[in-house]
Amino acid sequence: MTEHSVHDHYDHEGSKLGMWLFIFTELLFFGGLFIVYAVMRYKNGTAFALAGKELDVFIGTFNTIILLISSATIAMSISSIQMKKKNLTVILLGITLVLAVVFLVNKYFEWGAKIEHGLFPGSETLHQFGHGETLFFGLYYFMTGLHALHIIIGIILITIIMVKVHKGKIHEDRFVQLENTGLYWHLVDIIWIFLFPLFYLIA
Repeated sequence: MTEHSVHDHYDHEGSKLGMWLFIFTELLFFGGLFIVYAVMRYKNGTAFALAGKELDVFIGTFNTIILLISSATIAMSISSIQMKKKNLTVILLGITLVLAVVFLVNKYFEWGAKIEHGLFPGSETLHQFGHGETLFFGLYYFMTGLHALHIIIGIILITIIMVKVHKGKIHEDRFVQLENTGLYWHLVDIIWIFLFPLFYLIA
């Protein structure tokens, strides 16, 4: 076994372990937020149901479809790099990147519409609705905003990986960074899969 292959093997194992540990801590963190949401909803069921009707289910569904497709494209990019299809890998990562940006643009307009109608924590409009609605939108902005931050981080990571693939630094014999980015992106998608029904669908 050559020195190069030894380093590749070590890099692969260490990087994957680090990523799985990171994913575990993220799941614990968001799990705690989901518990807070569940408790608050139990105490303010009617208010949460009424506040949830103010959200646009179509936009939420559309964003869900976007993330599911992006999860598929980044998974396909890992397969394509293993098959030595460099150009296809770059294209698939580019598609994932575009879908991520579309998600953020949709979220921007969704937030903008809610803020324009005074549905944000601290607003006089929301204060008139009551404590339960204020809690709902507080959690909505915090949790979806935190998820959007993870999307932005994902966009940065995917862009870096796409450049590295294009330059040949990531290839069929060394693609652990692409795998880890894919794992991170799947985490982002899984978090949204939970956020979507909690805020948009449960009445």
